[in-house]
Amino acid sequence: MLPEYGIKTLDDVNVSGKRVFVRVDINSPIDPATKRILDDSRIREHTEQTIRELVSKRAKVVVLAHQGRKGDPDFTSLREHAEVMGRILGKPVRFVDDIFGSKAKAAIEALSEGEVLLLENVRMWDGETKSASAEQHAKSELVQNLAPYVDVFVVDAFAAAHRAHASLVGFMPVAKHVVAGRVLEKELRALARVRAKPERPCVYILGGAKAEDAADISEAVLSQGIADYVLTGGLVANLFLAAKGYDLGEPNMKVLEEKGFLQLLPRFKEVLNRFSGKIILPVDLAIDVGGKRSEIGVDQLPTRYLIKDVGSRTLDEYEKVIAGAKSLVMNGPMGVFEVEEFATGTKRVFEAIARSKAFSVIGGGHTIAAAAKFGYTNKVSHVSTGGGALMEFLSKGTLPVIEELKRYSK
Repeated sequence: MLPEYGIKTLDDVNVSGKRVFVRVDINSPIDPATKRILDDSRIREHTEQTIRELVSKRAKVVVLAHQGRKGDPDFTSLREHAEVMGRILGKPVRFVDDIFGSKAKAAIEALSEGEVLLLENVRMWDGETKSASAEQHAKSELVQNLAPYVDVFVVDAFAAAHRAHASLVGFMPVAKHVVAGRVLEKELRALARVRAKPERPCVYILGGAKAEDAADISEAVLSQGIADYVLTGGLVANLFLAAKGYDLGEPNMKVLEEKGFLQLLPRFKEVLNRFSGKIILPVDLAIDVGGKRSEIGVDQLPTRYLIKDVGSRTLDEYEKVIAGAKSLVMNGPMGVFEVEEFATGTKRVFEAIARSKAFSVIGGGHTIAAAAKFGYTNKVSHVSTGGGALMEFLSKGTLPVIEELKRYSK
C-alpha cells in the first residue's frame, strides 16, 4: 500500500495463476529510417521490475502499451518491443498483432502461468486517446472485449499518467483488483519526498528548452511552501531574465520568439515579482563566440552572440545552495550540454547534486540523457521516467490517472 495516496500495490494482491493485465509505458525512441528501437531503457525498467516479478509469481501476464502517435514517425508496431522484453526476461514474450479482436482473445486464453503476452500498440485503435471519464472508457470496445479476462489490473505507466486514456483508466471500474506496479510505486514514493513533505531546505532546479511550464511549477512549489528556492538555467533562465527587463540581444530574443515564449513574459514577470528572493537567476552567462565559450555578466547584456550556458560565478552560487539542501529536484539542463564547450553548467550542477547528502530526483528526457552522458545516473536518488507527466505532477501534485487509482484501488 502507498499510504500517502491510499493506493494498493502488488504487495496487496495475490497474482498466482491469475490473468494480470499490466499497462506499461515502453514508448521508445525509434529510428525514423529503419523503424528500429534506439533506446530500450523504458522497456528494461518495466520488464526488470514489474513484469519479472509477475512472472516469478506465476501470473498469466498480458501487457498493454503504446508507441508514438498516429501520423508521427515513431508510430510503429510493438513486435520488436516484445523481442526486447523477451531478451531482458531471458524467456520468449509472445506478441499478437491485435488489441481486442479474436486473435488477441485466443492468445490470452492460451497463456500459461508465468507466460507473458504483449498486445499490439493500443493507439492503433482510435478510441484509445478519446477524451472520456474512466466510466465512459469502461464501456468502450477495448474494455468490453477484454474485461472478462482481467483478474488484476496493474497500472505501471507513470510517464503516461497525465493522460486519462482508455487503456490506462478504462479497466479500473470493471477489474476485480486495481493496483500500482513497481515502476509507478517507485515514482510515487520518490515524488512524495520532494512534493508532499520534503526535508528542508528543498531546492528545485529548472532548466532546458521546454520552458513553458517553469512559471507554473515555480509558483506551485513556492506558494505552497514546498520549495525554498528555485535555481534557473537554459531557456527558463533566459525567460526569467527577459521578464526582469534584460534585453538578451537579438539572436536570443529571436529564439524565444520562434518557440512562442515571448507571450509567456507577463506570466514569468508576475511569478518573478511575487517570489523575487526565491527564484535565483544567473548573474553571468556563457555565450558562443565562433564556437568558443566566452562569459559575460548579465550587466553586459544585450549580446549579439547566442547564450548557451550559465556562467562560472552563477555556478559558484548554485553549488552553495545545492550543498545546503536536504531535498533536490532537477528538470532540465543548464545549457547546451551536447556541446563540450557548453556542458560545464550541467556537469557542475550534477556534480554538486552527487556530492550533496540530499534526497535527489531528476527527470525529463534531456536531463536523463545528460546524466547518462556524464555518468551521474547512479549518483542521484531517483531518476523519473516521466517527461510531461513529471512536469504536471510537480506543478499540481497529482495526475489524472493517479486520481482514478485513488478512487478504484481500495
